Amino acid sequence: QVQLVESGGGSVQPGGSLRLSCAASGFSFSSFAMRWYRQAPGKERELVAGISSAGFNTNYADSVKGRFTISRDNAKNTVYLQMKSLKPEDTAVYYCYAHRGVVNRIDYWGQGTQVTVSS
Repeated sequence: QVQLVESGGGSVQPGGSLRLSCAASGFSFSSFAMRWYRQAPGKERELVAGISSAGFNTNYADSVKGRFTISRDNAKNTVYLQMKSLKPEDTAVYYCYAHRGVVNRIDYWGQGTQVTVSS
């Protein structure tokens, strides 16, 4: 059974930090690229950050560059999102996403974890 389980969300004041984790099971984690998406109320889901299967390549949305860091530990089947200097506009549900392949694409979604940035 494939599972992506996010954790680490919560409420934090502006300028604070959080680290999200996404624990994967039921598939070959190390062969999948991973992404973090987020969706704020009334807005479309947007890509936040991505990391290649081996972890050598990363990419970020312009809005989070320099503040967020994506990383992964293939030995633990876990991907992380370290978030610093949080802003109210970072408030959203954050989703973990695994994908592999282009023509015969395989992908999985986590259930999401809420991040709220407010004073």
